Amino acid sequence: MTTRVEVPDALRLRHRQTAVGRHWLGEVPGYVEQALAQWQLRLDLPPDGQPWHGHSGIVVPVLMADGGHAALKVAFPHDEAVLEPLALALWGGSGAVRMLAHDTSIGAMLLERLDERRSLLELPMEEAVPAWGAVMAELRVHPDARPEWRELPHIAATAERYSDELPQVWMELGEPFPRWLLEAALEVCQTRGAVGRRSSNDVLVHTDLHYQNVLARPDGAAGYLAIDPQVQVGDAEFAVAPCLWNRIQDLPVLDTEAALRRRASALSRAAGLDEDLAGAWAVLREVENALSYFSDSLMHDAQRSLWVASTMAGRTLPGLPAAHELHRLY
Repeated sequence: MTTRVEVPDALRLRHRQTAVGRHWLGEVPGYVEQALAQWQLRLDLPPDGQPWHGHSGIVVPVLMADGGHAALKVAFPHDEAVLEPLALALWGGSGAVRMLAHDTSIGAMLLERLDERRSLLELPMEEAVPAWGAVMAELRVHPDARPEWRELPHIAATAERYSDELPQVWMELGEPFPRWLLEAALEVCQTRGAVGRRSSNDVLVHTDLHYQNVLARPDGAAGYLAIDPQVQVGDAEFAVAPCLWNRIQDLPVLDTEAALRRRASALSRAAGLDEDLAGAWAVLREVENALSYFSDSLMHDAQRSLWVASTMAGRTLPGLPAAHELHRLY
């Protein structure tokens, strides 16, 4: 007999706004119980009895039949969740958390358990940057004959789509930032989209590799591994941007803009990436983020995106809050 696992309140609030979300919330406890039974697992919840969770999934610490520690993840059904087990299978535990089993019918994955208390978010930047670079270098695997590759979207196709969508959204929103910044983003679409794509550069890219998505190996073992991959295939440099829009408050107060650009360079060097290309992708990604935030009336988040995008483009927009007053993510 198992203790019924309840969905944390924050995750419930996020998904109860839609019929699909409400249905999934109702099914989650049953999905967890089904996975516990089919993989012969026992709950190993923390003292407060609450499972862990992210934006779109619940993670339950469990014990396997042999007593080993693992983590059971049940994800809300969306495109990125469908791709996650494909990506983890391709990485095979190199640079990313190892997947031990999965059941797509209930959106469940059994994963090795990492140390949830130790992410790159807790490390000083001088330690976090080389650790991030080491993980990124491991994740950079090239396409091969395995069938999972055929299911994954391409960054170049995303850039092509942005080249059509971004100008239209920008105009519909009343041109919320100067045209030059939009054009800087569109130039990246033109140079790195389908026409400019270099297939020899294609690798599997974790596109949400921010500091909190890199956890320490368990039991004091050295090194870190990535979790919660959102994946596309293309330039590895596409992965740098999330580390620029997070931990802005850790930048020095004086000449913060130059410090952000130095951080981008340091991250790129640590992972063996092209610094200029990483900066260009960051401009495009944050322009797209800004427009998305404006569309959802999230003005403070839009300001942060505009600060990062314009700073990486070399011309920080006037009228924005100071860097350390921007809305923080992590």
